[in-house]
Amino acid sequence: MRRSSRGSSVSRRGRGWSGLLFVQFLVLVLVAALVARLWYLQVPMAEHYRELAVANHHQQLIVPATRGHILDSAGRPLVNNRTELVVSADYHELRGMEDGGERVLSDLSAIIDVPLAELQQRMRLCGPQVERPCWPGSPYQPVTLAEGIEPRVALRIMESADDFPGVTAQAQAVRAYPQGEHAGQMLGYLQPITQEELDAREELRTQFTGIDQVGRDGLEAVYDAQLRGKAGQRTLGVNNHGEVMDVISEEMPVAGRHLITHIDLKVQKAAEKALAKGMEAARPRYRADSGAAVVLDVTNGGVVAMASLPTYDPAIWQGGIDQETFDTILSEEAGEPLLSRAVQGTYPPGSTFKVSSLSAAVENGYSLHDSYACPGSVSLAGQSYQNYAGAGQGSISLKKAIIASCNTVFYNFGYQMWQKDGGLHPEGEPEEAMAEMARGYGFGSPTGVDLPYETGGRIPDREWKRTFWEETREANCARAEEGYPDIAERNPSHAAYLKRLAHEHCVEGFEWRANEAINFSIGQGDVLVSPLQLASAYAAIANGGTLYEPRVAKALATADGSDVELIEPSVKQEVPVSDETIRYLQEALAEVTVSGTGRGAFAGFPLDEVAVAGKTGSADAEQRQVSSWFASYAPADDPRYAVAVLVSQGGTGGMTAAPIAREIYEAIYGFGEQGEELLPDGKPRTDLPTVRTDGTIDSLER
Repeated sequence: MRRSSRGSSVSRRGRGWSGLLFVQFLVLVLVAALVARLWYLQVPMAEHYRELAVANHHQQLIVPATRGHILDSAGRPLVNNRTELVVSADYHELRGMEDGGERVLSDLSAIIDVPLAELQQRMRLCGPQVERPCWPGSPYQPVTLAEGIEPRVALRIMESADDFPGVTAQAQAVRAYPQGEHAGQMLGYLQPITQEELDAREELRTQFTGIDQVGRDGLEAVYDAQLRGKAGQRTLGVNNHGEVMDVISEEMPVAGRHLITHIDLKVQKAAEKALAKGMEAARPRYRADSGAAVVLDVTNGGVVAMASLPTYDPAIWQGGIDQETFDTILSEEAGEPLLSRAVQGTYPPGSTFKVSSLSAAVENGYSLHDSYACPGSVSLAGQSYQNYAGAGQGSISLKKAIIASCNTVFYNFGYQMWQKDGGLHPEGEPEEAMAEMARGYGFGSPTGVDLPYETGGRIPDREWKRTFWEETREANCARAEEGYPDIAERNPSHAAYLKRLAHEHCVEGFEWRANEAINFSIGQGDVLVSPLQLASAYAAIANGGTLYEPRVAKALATADGSDVELIEPSVKQEVPVSDETIRYLQEALAEVTVSGTGRGAFAGFPLDEVAVAGKTGSADAEQRQVSSWFASYAPADDPRYAVAVLVSQGGTGGMTAAPIAREIYEAIYGFGEQGEELLPDGKPRTDLPTVRTDGTIDSLER
């Protein structure tokens, strides 16, 4: 029994030694693994962690570039920069505070003398239901709270940084519009870049700082990249307390380029003044609710002036626009001043369109040398169509049809060419000669001008009619069934007419009817053009048939003047009209101001010195007063300028639009009260202002 007990004891001691040896082995393995890991971290991974450590002590800063100026053709500033002290706040830091930043904003309110409620409004992100002012930019950008603050106020904020966490005060270049409302719609404005834009384009993150803005309209938007320049980048070394220790690397920003335009500020002001004066003269007989005047260089499509009323001052966007102003510039009551009538407005062109209809007729078999009946009225397809005031001219030439603006000659052209195409039920593909010629003059498509949101207008034909019918059939059929009860309460007869019209459109609205083709021939019905399109078409007649894409920009120049890039003219197309027809039109249009519908407006104008060729137009639209047009160019024997004028609901062309055009020509050439021609020798400038090496501009102004 004793031997057995001793054997058990030895066995236990053996097992104990084995456990001890296992623990020692395990410790050795762990130590070896730790040593191996330390070796791995310190040798193979040393460079990697060195880079991470350095990166943790680097701060990348984007250095904004100075935005380029926008200049007129003589070098006068249309848009430039000024330096202001700006107070901004970090959106996320303030929102992350327990009180949402209310204490900070309240203290700030007392210093900068801006109500707390307004500061809180400015801190909100803009959205469809958010009242202005609000922040239209990214929440990751500093939110602008106040601009133009006093230096002593900025210094107080900077010296009391602990009292204003998340708030900064710094000098910032602010866009300035020294000409106020003049050319405002062409110039555009700036707004902060949105988070959506940054998310959509990753490369933008390396180009924008928290205070950068982007063009939102006009030239500011179209040439934003060139005007903005290229941001620089500075890499700072900082310690673990965030203090800057060193500038590790620095890439300097490249200033934006100056944009030199074809605009002549003096002509622009003269056009705006003449337009405003003419619209005022048309009231109160006519509403004259809006208008446009375009002046083009016929040799290259350069936009010398482009007036549109009502207008606005782009400076209203600076520092955040308030809700009342925002609502006003979008309202119909204020005339929607953001809308450029010259580029975005479309209207029936009336008799100014006859140059296209005459071209279509002549290029499709009608002779320039025949005579055509001009009765006071004609009966076509069961309807009667009349000349203006019912006046007949007898048998006349096509030239006389333009000079006297005989509608009935063109009514016959429209009807006969509609019949030639097969009328209501053409076989095969109809020629649509009237519509095709209109497109040849640039109508029905954007001109290609370097401004945003341009309209293409409308040139209706059989294809358009069917497409329009398909898009509106459901609504028309519903109206044919339900009628117009709201209108019936005020005007039962008109409501009944609209119901019959809806039924007709529901059942047969796809048909291109005779009356539509007839009205098309004199620029009425569904034809819509913009003032810029009309000016471009008449510029093409003036220069012999070349339709240019209008250009506002003329050149881009570096901030030190070391490089100048000309923006070359761009030809859109050649008008599909023979040289003989072009010359015929030129002769006819030159006589309009002498003995035709424009003679009253140009009575006493020195046509022997500067002959003006043009065409009046008076356009009707349902539920609206007649709109006034005048399209022209001068000098007729050596054309330099095309001028088109529209006054919406302004009366006849000869009564309202033509006198406005006359006043513009008088200003350009120094006739009448002007006394001095606005441009040297009455011609657009061909040379460019000089940008000096120090950044100043050598103006060409006399």
